[in-house]
Amino acid sequence: MWRTKIFSISARNFSSSTTHETPTLYSFLQPSIFALNRPTISQQPPPQIQSSSNNNSLLSSYQITSLESTLQSSLATQNTDEAWKSFKILTSNSTFPSKHLSNSLITHLSALKDIHNLKRAFATVVFLLEKSPQLVSFETIGTLLEAIKYANTAAPAFALIKSMFKNRVFPPFSLWGDVLIEISRKNGGFGEFLQVFSDNCRIALDEKLGFMMPDLAACNAALEGCCCYLESVRDADRVVETMSILGVRPNELSFGFLAYLYALKGLEEKIDELGRLMDGLGFCFKMAFYSNLIIGYIKSGNLKSVSEIILHRLRDNDVESLKFSEETYAKVVKGFLQDGSIKDLAKVIIDAQKLESSSIETNNSVGFGIVNACVNLGLLDKAHSILDKMKAEGSFVGLGVYVSILKAYSKEFRTAEAANLVMEISASGLHLDSGSYDSLIEASMSNQDFQSAFSLFRDMREARTPDLQVSYLTIMTGLTENNRPELMAAFLDEVVEDPRIKVGTHDWNSIMHAFCKVGRLEDAKRMFRRMVFLRFEPNGQTYLSLINGYVLAEKYFSVLILWIEVRKRLSKDVVNVLYFDHNLVDAFLYALVRGGYFDAVMQVVQKSQDLKIFVDKRRYKQAFMETHKKLKISKLKRRSFRKMEALIAFKNWAGLNAGC
Repeated sequence: MWRTKIFSISARNFSSSTTHETPTLYSFLQPSIFALNRPTISQQPPPQIQSSSNNNSLLSSYQITSLESTLQSSLATQNTDEAWKSFKILTSNSTFPSKHLSNSLITHLSALKDIHNLKRAFATVVFLLEKSPQLVSFETIGTLLEAIKYANTAAPAFALIKSMFKNRVFPPFSLWGDVLIEISRKNGGFGEFLQVFSDNCRIALDEKLGFMMPDLAACNAALEGCCCYLESVRDADRVVETMSILGVRPNELSFGFLAYLYALKGLEEKIDELGRLMDGLGFCFKMAFYSNLIIGYIKSGNLKSVSEIILHRLRDNDVESLKFSEETYAKVVKGFLQDGSIKDLAKVIIDAQKLESSSIETNNSVGFGIVNACVNLGLLDKAHSILDKMKAEGSFVGLGVYVSILKAYSKEFRTAEAANLVMEISASGLHLDSGSYDSLIEASMSNQDFQSAFSLFRDMREARTPDLQVSYLTIMTGLTENNRPELMAAFLDEVVEDPRIKVGTHDWNSIMHAFCKVGRLEDAKRMFRRMVFLRFEPNGQTYLSLINGYVLAEKYFSVLILWIEVRKRLSKDVVNVLYFDHNLVDAFLYALVRGGYFDAVMQVVQKSQDLKIFVDKRRYKQAFMETHKKLKISKLKRRSFRKMEALIAFKNWAGLNAGC
């Protein structure tokens, strides 16, 4: 049997250090015992239920029926005091209400969730358990226990279970076990829980009641109480003995609690026994075991053993040892820093890096775990000190140490420092993954630190990172939102020929739109020429951006030049060379009408008719009246016959009076 390999225990009862004399039954009704954690204790005297030994009068059958009827109606109408009064009169005269009424009263009182009525419910159950236990259902007891748990008062819960045991009422462990465990955790009452746990297990074995047997989770809770709260080796050993007798097989968590206690007490032989036993039982994953060992050593101040455990698991090439939790690393950091041992922390990382496989994931390295714990604890300066100490020792600094500090920089928007640190990382021959770059670049753009973003992106390209698209889009979007077309243009020109980046017409359009928006039309035209030179096909949005820019600057001749180019493209016998839609027709017509280029206007009209694009003539009639109201056809006859014909054609199409 597994227990005999470690323990030699004869007694089943727990040590006297964890028990005390049970107070008299109704003393639990005193405010000092039955108290909430919050100061809401009723000042009314506790109700006393008297037994028939102090009362010689008996009730008639009529009186009993009347009182039960009053009790029932009072519960139905929520008249709590009247219901309680009826119950007291009945029980004081050796009469008990029906099982249904008794349980209804207890349930009602428990549901009110105030301390005074909770005392009443408790007193009722304890009284009935002594006088007529068959009247109380397990369901009702469960309801009362839940109310006591809600009130967060421990003593009545333990007293209730003890009263049941005393009166040979044996509830299933599932009815009360979890409630008492939760109450014990909140109130530090594991000594009391262990006594009840022991009594329960003894009864379950003696009476052969399987439903009273605790499961593994409950046994682990008892172990947790012994090891982590009471820190009692003797009590822990007895829980293990009980588990063995019950046939409850321990799991990794069970060994973890014991490991913590033995490390705390410096019981190295027992720790070795635990390790061998886990191997013998076939436990492959021992993370909880080693984590708890570390925590126990830290609490005892044995930092040397902490380092030895971490390095020992690395020497054994134990993959699981690379996955200590953030909580464990946080305790390691706190433990070392209490002694001001920055140097010792750095040494742990240095020694661990020598043993870690080159294929280890960055986030699983010991260096990352320790430095990340510093960062999460708000000790970024300590993290820097570890990094500085490692560099001062001339030691190789693994990527995991850098990554956590970089994440902190990113979170705090210290983007310039992050960019400098990335350059340091690259200079040492290390390279970040694309996700790290993406996060840093996003933080830089959010901080409007564009130069750091560019620097990080260049480093990302030089590191031959395969996926650049996310960070490219982050930079372009950020520059667009901040109206920095000149930076967009320079950035695009720098990366446009990189095959890892998918540059599209929309990227050029964004830059041209931004230039046009701020009136920098020459820059917009330069981008347009550059775009065409690099064989990117302009689309409708390209021309819309340029047209709108030219209209704002009242450069209508430039719109005419654009139309000439678009007309040539539309005339090519190529499907979908340019999608000539309503928006583009509208933009061209409005600009050309205002510019007075009616020949081009009618060309656009003809093309819209060919493509069956609807045109709202009123908009262009209004544009004509605003800009060319005084233009006379007679004047155009002497200048250009063609212009005159175009003007007449436009007026006829728009519905304007030909003679105006």
